[in-house]
Amino acid sequence: MELKQHLRLTQQLVMTPQLQQAIKLLQLSRFELLNTIKQEMETNPILEDENEIELTEISIIQSGEEKEETRKLEELVEIWEQYTQDVYLKEGGVYEREEKEEATWENLVTKGPSLTEHLLWQLRLSDMTEKEKYIARFIIGNLNEDGYLRSSLEELALQTETTAQEVEKVLKKVQEFDPIGVAARDLKECLLLQVKYFKIDNPLVETIINDYLPFLEKRDLKGIARSLKLPIEEIKKAVELILHLEPKPGRQYSSENPIYIIPDVYVYKVENDFVIVLNEESLPKLRINKYYQKLMSEDNLPDKVRVFLHNKFKSATWLLKSIHQRQRTLYRVAYSIFKFQRDFLEKGIEHLRPLILKDVADDLGIHESTVSRVTTNKYVQTPHGLFELKFFFNAGINDVSGSFLAVESIKAKIKEIIASENPKKPYSDEKIAAILKEKGINIARRTVAKYRETMGILSSNQRKKLL
Repeated sequence: MELKQHLRLTQQLVMTPQLQQAIKLLQLSRFELLNTIKQEMETNPILEDENEIELTEISIIQSGEEKEETRKLEELVEIWEQYTQDVYLKEGGVYEREEKEEATWENLVTKGPSLTEHLLWQLRLSDMTEKEKYIARFIIGNLNEDGYLRSSLEELALQTETTAQEVEKVLKKVQEFDPIGVAARDLKECLLLQVKYFKIDNPLVETIINDYLPFLEKRDLKGIARSLKLPIEEIKKAVELILHLEPKPGRQYSSENPIYIIPDVYVYKVENDFVIVLNEESLPKLRINKYYQKLMSEDNLPDKVRVFLHNKFKSATWLLKSIHQRQRTLYRVAYSIFKFQRDFLEKGIEHLRPLILKDVADDLGIHESTVSRVTTNKYVQTPHGLFELKFFFNAGINDVSGSFLAVESIKAKIKEIIASENPKKPYSDEKIAAILKEKGINIARRTVAKYRETMGILSSNQRKKLL
């Protein structure tokens, strides 16, 4: 046993905070990037936006005035340190100071009530007892976004420390609320509540809802007619009434809001060529404040102020470099993608070619993970519409000629075939596969079904027009 010293050289990648920031900026969406820049500008006085600041020349301060300005700067350091303590990272969270601002148009936009809010408002105005209201709040709280009750009476009774009979009594009262059909336990109950409310005087309607909903799902009106031994015309009249009912009462109170997307990249056709343009319209035009940059070179600057300015200058410089690198990489990746997808730009989605991350990475001499990061949550406006950059990466299959076809291209052809079908006699998946085979695309029926489902297209039975 003895102690010895050995010298060993190793290479190791160290993720510095600056490198982590550069990688983070690369994968941020446009909105997230703007927020990051805003936060940095709030904590770094050296950064300024040329679009917001009127450029003025700052004269060199002499003698006594110079000392006074330095004193003010020292106060600025203290104020800024206090500000960052109040605003940033308190116990792992970010807290913003309360500021009074003028009302913006965004703040004046009203938001419609949710289904829960609408029902609770009616509950407050109802003549139920306090105990009934207590149970009703549990019922309302257990409705899904379509307005259906997804908890059993027994579960609600256990939660409210009552009986199933008491819960059912309150449930009947909640089912009288607007929208009609709300708090139903299944589709049958939902439709029957509406039939009762609208006083639809047609016994056949209730019969079909009670016993033949599976036939309606399959669009099999002839099957209903055969089973009931009634003319098909009578069945059609009853079904027409059912189709005017709302199967999802909570739909009108959906909390989903439209998502507005600002493209990161534009592709324009100029004569016979396509031009890639980055959208930098709303991005701040950042620069280093010249006054503070010059102040750092002053010999009589206090150490505390010098360290403060040095750290802020370093942070600002790295942010500017990281943003520049992000934009440059985004442009290069977009340019490479559309070099491969030229046929798409010329002819449309049916002419997408198979493309993987490695193709673009090899073309640019960068890592595949970089391509993945820079295409995440980035959107491009093309002559054929708005797409996420990741859309252009897709696998392919061989056609009969031996060439590769992109999956998205095949999906577009399936959608085109379905759009041209007779609504009363829609194509089955097997028929669609046969049509594709005639076009030189040989895929199985199961593959057609899988692609159809990923596009949210119903089966042939469900697409069939009833009337």
